[in-house]
Amino acid sequence: MKYKKKDQDTLLKTLTPDQYAVTQKNATEPPFQNEYHNEYRKGLYVDITTGEPLFSSSDKFESGCGWPSFSKPIDPELVKELSDTSLRMKRTEVRSSTGDAHLGHVFDDGPKETGGLRYCINSASLRFIPADEMEAQGYGDYLELVD
Repeated sequence: MKYKKKDQDTLLKTLTPDQYAVTQKNATEPPFQNEYHNEYRKGLYVDITTGEPLFSSSDKFESGCGWPSFSKPIDPELVKELSDTSLRMKRTEVRSSTGDAHLGHVFDDGPKETGGLRYCINSASLRFIPADEMEAQGYGDYLELVD
Protein backbone atom coordinates (compact mmCIF):
# COMPACT_ATOMS: atom_id res chain seq x y z
CA MET A 1 0.00 0.00 0.00
CA LYS A 2 1.38 3.37 -1.03
CA TYR A 3 -0.33 5.42 1.69
CA LYS A 4 0.16 4.78 5.42
CA LYS A 5 -1.06 6.24 8.67
CA LYS A 6 1.63 8.29 10.42
CA ASP A 7 2.35 8.16 14.13
CA GLN A 8 1.27 11.02 16.40
CA ASP A 9 4.79 12.43 16.80
CA THR A 10 5.18 12.71 13.04
CA LEU A 11 1.76 14.32 12.69
CA LEU A 12 2.56 16.84 15.42
CA LYS A 13 5.76 17.81 13.57
CA THR A 14 4.32 17.94 10.05
CA LEU A 15 0.82 19.38 10.48
CA THR A 16 -0.09 22.93 11.39
CA PRO A 17 -1.91 23.35 14.72
CA ASP A 18 -5.22 23.79 12.82
CA GLN A 19 -4.61 20.70 10.66
CA TYR A 20 -3.76 18.66 13.75
CA ALA A 21 -6.81 19.89 15.67
CA VAL A 22 -9.17 19.07 12.80
CA THR A 23 -7.74 15.70 11.77
CA GLN A 24 -6.75 14.33 15.18
CA LYS A 25 -9.05 16.10 17.65
CA ASN A 26 -12.23 16.33 15.50
CA ALA A 27 -12.19 20.14 15.48
CA THR A 28 -13.99 22.21 12.85
CA GLU A 29 -12.50 25.22 11.11
CA PRO A 30 -14.55 28.41 10.70
CA PRO A 31 -16.99 28.51 7.78
CA PHE A 32 -16.13 30.76 4.83
CA GLN A 33 -12.64 31.34 6.29
CA ASN A 34 -10.81 28.26 5.11
CA GLU A 35 -8.36 27.57 2.33
CA TYR A 36 -10.46 25.61 -0.18
CA HIS A 37 -13.97 26.98 0.27
CA ASN A 38 -13.54 29.18 -2.83
CA GLU A 39 -11.16 26.90 -4.75
CA TYR A 40 -12.59 26.23 -8.23
CA ARG A 41 -9.57 25.04 -10.22
CA LYS A 42 -9.48 21.50 -11.57
CA GLY A 43 -7.51 19.18 -9.36
CA LEU A 44 -7.38 16.56 -6.66
CA TYR A 45 -7.96 16.81 -2.92
CA VAL A 46 -5.80 14.44 -0.87
CA ASP A 47 -5.70 13.49 2.82
CA ILE A 48 -3.32 15.96 4.52
CA THR A 49 -2.07 13.16 6.80
CA THR A 50 -1.28 10.48 4.20
CA GLY A 51 -1.41 12.04 0.74
CA GLU A 52 -4.09 9.57 -0.32
CA PRO A 53 -6.48 10.96 -2.96
CA LEU A 54 -9.98 11.43 -1.55
CA PHE A 55 -12.01 13.90 -3.63
CA SER A 56 -11.97 15.28 -7.18
CA SER A 57 -12.74 18.84 -8.22
CA SER A 58 -15.24 17.31 -10.66
CA ASP A 59 -17.41 16.37 -7.66
CA LYS A 60 -17.03 19.70 -5.82
CA PHE A 61 -19.98 22.08 -5.72
CA GLU A 62 -20.98 25.32 -4.02
CA SER A 63 -23.38 24.43 -1.22
CA GLY A 64 -23.40 27.71 0.66
CA CYS A 65 -22.33 26.01 3.90
CA GLY A 66 -18.90 27.67 4.09
CA TRP A 67 -16.75 24.57 3.64
CA PRO A 68 -15.70 22.61 0.56
CA SER A 69 -18.57 20.35 -0.48
CA PHE A 70 -18.35 17.24 -2.63
CA SER A 71 -21.07 14.95 -3.98
CA LYS A 72 -18.94 11.85 -3.41
CA PRO A 73 -15.43 10.62 -2.63
CA ILE A 74 -13.27 9.22 -5.44
CA ASP A 75 -14.00 5.75 -4.08
CA PRO A 76 -16.35 4.94 -1.16
CA GLU A 77 -13.66 2.67 0.31
CA LEU A 78 -11.41 5.70 0.90
CA VAL A 79 -13.64 7.12 3.62
CA LYS A 80 -15.44 5.65 6.57
CA GLU A 81 -18.65 6.99 8.02
CA LEU A 82 -19.34 6.96 11.75
CA SER A 83 -22.29 8.05 13.86
CA ASP A 84 -21.67 11.39 15.57
CA THR A 85 -24.05 12.55 18.30
CA SER A 86 -21.96 15.47 19.55
CA LEU A 87 -23.51 18.94 19.61
CA ARG A 88 -26.82 17.31 20.62
CA MET A 89 -27.63 16.22 17.09
CA LYS A 90 -27.26 13.07 15.02
CA ARG A 91 -24.76 13.46 12.20
CA THR A 92 -22.52 11.20 10.16
CA GLU A 93 -18.81 11.86 10.60
CA VAL A 94 -16.46 11.22 7.66
CA ARG A 95 -12.92 9.97 8.32
CA SER A 96 -10.20 8.89 5.94
CA SER A 97 -9.93 5.10 5.89
CA THR A 98 -6.15 4.86 5.77
CA GLY A 99 -5.12 7.83 7.92
CA ASP A 100 -8.15 7.74 10.24
CA ALA A 101 -8.20 11.55 9.98
CA HIS A 102 -11.38 13.46 10.76
CA LEU A 103 -12.49 15.09 7.50
CA GLY A 104 -15.95 16.47 8.24
CA HIS A 105 -19.52 15.20 7.87
CA VAL A 106 -21.84 13.90 5.18
CA PHE A 107 -25.43 15.12 4.83
CA ASP A 108 -28.32 14.10 2.59
CA ASP A 109 -29.05 17.63 1.32
CA GLY A 110 -26.75 17.62 -1.71
CA PRO A 111 -27.77 17.97 -5.36
CA LYS A 112 -30.32 15.30 -6.32
CA GLU A 113 -28.78 14.91 -9.79
CA THR A 114 -25.48 13.72 -8.27
CA GLY A 115 -26.97 11.38 -5.66
CA GLY A 116 -28.22 13.80 -3.01
CA LEU A 117 -25.18 13.73 -0.72
CA ARG A 118 -23.06 16.63 0.53
CA TYR A 119 -19.66 15.72 1.93
CA CYS A 120 -18.91 18.83 3.97
CA ILE A 121 -15.14 18.68 4.44
CA ASN A 122 -12.70 20.81 6.43
CA SER A 123 -10.03 22.41 4.25
CA ALA A 124 -7.52 21.74 7.03
CA SER A 125 -7.92 17.99 6.46
CA LEU A 126 -7.02 18.28 2.77
CA ARG A 127 -4.24 19.28 0.42
CA PHE A 128 -5.27 20.49 -3.03
CA ILE A 129 -3.17 19.50 -6.04
CA PRO A 130 -3.98 21.52 -9.17
CA ALA A 131 -4.48 19.44 -12.33
CA ASP A 132 -1.39 20.92 -13.97
CA GLU A 133 0.77 19.70 -11.06
CA MET A 134 -0.76 16.25 -10.58
CA GLU A 135 1.62 14.41 -12.90
CA ALA A 136 4.73 15.97 -11.33
CA GLN A 137 3.50 15.17 -7.82
CA GLY A 138 2.80 11.51 -8.62
CA TYR A 139 -0.96 11.72 -9.12
CA GLY A 140 -1.04 11.42 -12.92
CA ASP A 141 -3.18 8.28 -12.74
CA TYR A 142 -6.02 10.45 -11.38
CA LEU A 143 -6.04 13.07 -14.16
CA GLU A 144 -9.02 11.45 -15.88
CA LEU A 145 -11.10 12.17 -12.75
CA VAL A 146 -10.62 15.93 -13.00
CA ASP A 147 -11.10 16.46 -16.77
